[in-house]
Amino acid sequence: MSRPEDPRPEGRPDVHPDTHQDVHAVSGRRLGVSDPQQEGPVDLRLVPPALATWAAAALAVGAPGRWTAVGTVVCLVAGLVLLGVSRASAAQATCARPAGEGDARDGGESAVRRRRLNATAAAAALLCAAAGATGAGLHSAYLRQQPIHGLAQRFAKVEAEVTVTSDARQTRTQVRGDRSSPVALLLDAEITRVTAPDGAVTRLRVPVLVIVSPDRSAAQWQRLLPSTRLRLSGRLSPPLHNGERHAAVLRPDGNGPPRVIGPPTLLQRAAGDLRAGLRTATEGLEPDARALVPGLVVGDTSRVTPELHDVFQAADLTHLMAVSGANLAILLVLFIGPPGTALRVERSGLAPRLGLSLRMTGLLGGGLTLAFVLVCRPEPSVLRAAVCGLITLLAIGTGRRRSLIPALAAAVLLLVLYDPWLARSYGFVLSVLATGALLTVAPPWSAALRRRGVPPRLAEVLGAAAAAQAVCAPVVVVLASRVSLVAIPCNLLAEFAVAPATVLGFAALALAPVSMPVAQLVARIAGWQAGWIASVARTGAALPGAELDWPDGWQGALLLAVLTALAVLSARRVARHPWVCSAAALLLILAVLRPVPLTRVLTGWPPPDWVFAMCDVGQGDAMVLAAGAGEGVVIDAGPDPRLADRCLHDLGVTRVPLLLLTHFHADHVRGLPGVLRGRAVGAIQTTSLDEPPEQAAFVRGTAAVARVPLMRAAPGERRRIGPLDWRVLWPVGGVTAAPEPEEPNDASVTLFVRTGGLTLLLLGDLEPPSQQGLLRQYPALPRVDVLKVAHHRFLEGHLLQSFRVPGSRAVDPPDTDGPHTEGTAMAEKPAPKHLTITIDFDLQMEGSTVTYQRARKAYEEAVVKAIEGARRYLSEEAIKEITSEMDLSYRWTRKTHSRFTRPDLADGSGEGSEEIKDEDIV
Repeated sequence: MSRPEDPRPEGRPDVHPDTHQDVHAVSGRRLGVSDPQQEGPVDLRLVPPALATWAAAALAVGAPGRWTAVGTVVCLVAGLVLLGVSRASAAQATCARPAGEGDARDGGESAVRRRRLNATAAAAALLCAAAGATGAGLHSAYLRQQPIHGLAQRFAKVEAEVTVTSDARQTRTQVRGDRSSPVALLLDAEITRVTAPDGAVTRLRVPVLVIVSPDRSAAQWQRLLPSTRLRLSGRLSPPLHNGERHAAVLRPDGNGPPRVIGPPTLLQRAAGDLRAGLRTATEGLEPDARALVPGLVVGDTSRVTPELHDVFQAADLTHLMAVSGANLAILLVLFIGPPGTALRVERSGLAPRLGLSLRMTGLLGGGLTLAFVLVCRPEPSVLRAAVCGLITLLAIGTGRRRSLIPALAAAVLLLVLYDPWLARSYGFVLSVLATGALLTVAPPWSAALRRRGVPPRLAEVLGAAAAAQAVCAPVVVVLASRVSLVAIPCNLLAEFAVAPATVLGFAALALAPVSMPVAQLVARIAGWQAGWIASVARTGAALPGAELDWPDGWQGALLLAVLTALAVLSARRVARHPWVCSAAALLLILAVLRPVPLTRVLTGWPPPDWVFAMCDVGQGDAMVLAAGAGEGVVIDAGPDPRLADRCLHDLGVTRVPLLLLTHFHADHVRGLPGVLRGRAVGAIQTTSLDEPPEQAAFVRGTAAVARVPLMRAAPGERRRIGPLDWRVLWPVGGVTAAPEPEEPNDASVTLFVRTGGLTLLLLGDLEPPSQQGLLRQYPALPRVDVLKVAHHRFLEGHLLQSFRVPGSRAVDPPDTDGPHTEGTAMAEKPAPKHLTITIDFDLQMEGSTVTYQRARKAYEEAVVKAIEGARRYLSEEAIKEITSEMDLSYRWTRKTHSRFTRPDLADGSGEGSEEIKDEDIV
């Protein structure tokens, strides 16, 4: 007779065979066994209420009040009905159960119990949605009903007392035509007292956005700390978009320093001293580390340049440029150890080594969390991490088993109810999505990698990076209309330096008030880690295929989400075929590297043996002259660094012996960081006229940071690089044949170039008077094959004849004695019968909208200007023939949602817009 098999686990005679063994999904160990990865069964009960609250608040923040009220009532009634039905069914089931038949009816009762629990869960979600909508609706109604709202609609000039609630931050410069918008300072504040134009005084508490124009007192505005009280005189205007947390925009009058009427609080002064100490300790670091350490540690991004920001954005590392919830997690892990081990006897971290009990550990951890929020400022990601950390610390202090998913859901629920505007914050969305992905998606992905032989630590990091990228990428598409192909490898390489840089940075922060030399030493070590992160970002961003253009808006986000889901669902099947995986990896590598021979075969660009290329950069110029294998001399950089960088990538240019900037207009120099990105640049040569001064200063500063020598183009200068040979013709300097240039276009460096059997005359943006001076100075220049004219098409006709440009013919000029020439392609075009004129209105003055009279006058002036411009090229007879057939009437386009540019309604980039009513003229 055989002995029955013992059902008890081997080596565990104490376990009864009928006892059900719950096994933790992540650790693979029985529940209750001490394990660092074990956090108890997944508890999702708080997730639906949190999501419902979040969605309702996001919809209600920008919705009309009556719709919010209707939605709130519907959710409230439906929730109460479901709750009543659930309670009634529970009472009925209890009364109807006969005595002694419990075991026989367990199956039916469990089904009833599940339905009752589902009804209760749905009721909870609906009631939380009603609470979220109510809170958001009340906040929005409060802003609309305050006097500030009416004053802003009238663009009233007021005197106000405000309390600063944030640090000052700079806007990004935007190129508009040949100029760039000036950098302004933005501060969040609360108006506590306002005096209207009629003298009425109102005390209130309303959030506003303060926009300060740049001037010599900008440094004093930047030093303002939160809780500082100011008295400002300025003009109010409506917020930029509906659903904003600010009731109005306040632009102070004048350019003077702020009028402080109340100092910051003691806590804010202490936090400000700590932040200032860290800035001082990092003063001597390399530029990248000098900018990154304060940003990574305390969120101080005042030293981050637009070029560095673009680099980190291309590599999808912007979350490492400023403080986030991950920094707080690093500090808490250092203090209490991994949360999964916090309740074990063999605890890790600093707390057990200091002999702290669990309760004292929770209290001190809570104090550390609050101090972190104070010093690093309550950004959305910081608030999310702080509430999650406090909930976890509460569980540790009370001896309860922690569970991070309910902590995240509770944090979302509480924060959205407290501040409904967070529901529409992209920073908050990305923080919650990334944290949720790390808690739910990353563990199974890491486990799958470990099963396929990937080392545990690498599998954990790779799974976390892939999960966060997959979940957050659709939201990034909404913001940037692009997908980074180097995000995962860049995050993997930078991850190892984040924790050391954070810990050392906070050590320098704490040591700065005590011993600045020691703080500087620690900051220097932290700078090595930050420098590594910056080098990873720069290397990744310099790859030709670092970014992939993607459809913008929520449609593009939905498309990316669907493709990501399909890739994840097919990953297990594809993983069974190593050759398919290898081919996919090879294609991804080729897409990122984009080798020039391969792109030439696929696209035909660049053509073999190319000599001269003009980059498509919109308004402005960026040209490249081939100077050898992988080398090119760049003439101007255009307005956009990204477009300049892409053009050079496509041409295969990795080294620039010389970058020549013909003049300092923004549409010729603002793309300079793109030329410098990932390339060795020998020198930068410029014109002799430093106008506009702000653009000249930008070029000098960018060259200094990149350590590229800067020099002036000398009249008559000759240079030779490889097959290139050129001479500087203009500006001529002290020559009496032409006046000294006084305007940037007239100071354009003009080159006569020989290369590859071609001759080129590159005029920059010379205006007709300077073109005439060039003709007088060089009357006998040889024939040219390519004549590059100004992008605004001001061309002196004698140039075409004097340099014998191919394809030109003579016509009778209206105001000259000699022949006038016109390009054949232009001469053969039929006379236009319709002229489209675009009129740009500057609405800075008084904030008034465009009236019918102003629009009509501007239109008539534009028509006259267009006809006068045509007289430069055509005879009076041709002008009369064209204008007799043209429709010179005007049409007004009335659109409810038309938008005009308004610099006084800055949105963080120096630009804004205002909705125009039906009766206004576009």
